[in-house]
Amino acid sequence: MAQDEISFTDLIASSIHDMKNSLNVQISELEKISEQCKKVGDLQAYDNLGSVIYQANRMNSNLIQLLSLYKLDKAIYPIDITECSLEELIGDVLLQNQSVMDFKNITVTMDCSGDCLWYVDRDLVAGVLLNALNNAYQYTRDQIRVAARVQDGWLELRVEDNGQGYPAYMLRDAATADVHGVSFLTGSTGLGFHFSSQVARMHKNSGREGMLIIENGGAYGGGCFVVRLP
Repeated sequence: MAQDEISFTDLIASSIHDMKNSLNVQISELEKISEQCKKVGDLQAYDNLGSVIYQANRMNSNLIQLLSLYKLDKAIYPIDITECSLEELIGDVLLQNQSVMDFKNITVTMDCSGDCLWYVDRDLVAGVLLNALNNAYQYTRDQIRVAARVQDGWLELRVEDNGQGYPAYMLRDAATADVHGVSFLTGSTGLGFHFSSQVARMHKNSGREGMLIIENGGAYGGGCFVVRLP
């Protein structure tokens, strides 16, 4: 065999990339069909397509997370930590999710001052927020809050919902939330927590590194997905 034969992980990454591109095309077409249904008054089809589009976007987000983790593991991800406006970052993420949230009549609010600036990898942190929003979308009743603030030398990002909150076992094992195994009952793989935890840890400053925290409470009394970056 040739010495430069592609490895299994490289083959998987290439396949994931192709699936992601194909899925993006499908999402675009589904959104067009959805808008057509809305225009002609077929609201049942419009609502049904909303659920399908959400699941497709969720799958697309998972594929991007897998590719990012692959590149991080191979040390080929172009990490770019620069000063960033959190208000603009959160605004862009919410805009990207607005149509999906509208399907479920979810109100999403942002709590972030215009002068909230921090050094982060913008794309990776956006991916963390997208993952948190996807999770909150599943469990909220109808409200989600995304907040950012700087306190005691840390940037704290919070995604809160008014659902029932995280189950006790997840709060108990919060320190290892990123390494939960696969659950065949719920379909959870722990990928989102693992990705978010890895991204948080990549942000280091003065001997400190970022962390992922999950808790219940917040403004709505539901689940709180918290990332703290030094």
